[in-house]
Amino acid sequence: MFELLLVNAAILIVLVLIQWAISVKIDDVSFIDAFWGAGMGILALASWLHVRGGPGDLATLIFAMTALWGFRLGIYLFLRWRKEGEDKRYKLILKKDREAGRFAQAALTRVWLMQAVLLFAVSSPAQVGILASPEPAPIPPLAWAGFALWCVGVFFEWVGDWQLTRFKADPANHGKVLDTGLWRYTRHPNYFGDFAAWWGIWLACAAAGWQYAAATVIGPLFLSFTLTKWSGVTLLEKGLDKSKGDKYADYKRRTSAFFPLPPKR
Repeated sequence: MFELLLVNAAILIVLVLIQWAISVKIDDVSFIDAFWGAGMGILALASWLHVRGGPGDLATLIFAMTALWGFRLGIYLFLRWRKEGEDKRYKLILKKDREAGRFAQAALTRVWLMQAVLLFAVSSPAQVGILASPEPAPIPPLAWAGFALWCVGVFFEWVGDWQLTRFKADPANHGKVLDTGLWRYTRHPNYFGDFAAWWGIWLACAAAGWQYAAATVIGPLFLSFTLTKWSGVTLLEKGLDKSKGDKYADYKRRTSAFFPLPPKR
């Protein structure tokens, strides 16, 4: 299995270097967010194709869960980037390097390679779960429990993204705060969806053997940390606090930050 994971890593590095060259040419790395999901789907596909003797039902289930989540997210974020242009976060991260003429080097080391390492680690439950799945055999109940949790996650993420896209598309909503639909129960249904989907994939990996789950738990643990404490809720809400002011402060008072809960009165 280790050798096959190295092959996956090599595939990832090649794809990253190609996209890095493109980002230098267009002077914008923002489309890397689209590759976050799509890259995980590609690694899952590579793992599924690596399975000796052909993938079994569990391997196919984990592949399908990862691919559906990843490619949908990749397309959604790519189209958003095409519409909205360079992301302010990356513009800020690379501002000094761009001014000093070090954009290409910084884009490679501080953005693309760093994200590649994190992408590989977060998607490790899918890669290992697929490669470790037993020969054709019934899908264990634990995997179906993971699939159920994954379904909850993709519902919150897909519906939340759809509701946000519709809200932003209406000029009458400019300056307003989305507090209806799933956004009434959590301020970040898409982030909660990511969280639930990847813990579901990890449970499916555990169905192949708890030793594989133990070896890859760093993936969903790190994703949970980044969604709640690092580049997810925390970073996004700093900008929303400034741009939405009192409206967002009132929304925060009423609405759960992450896990869906009934709104406060």
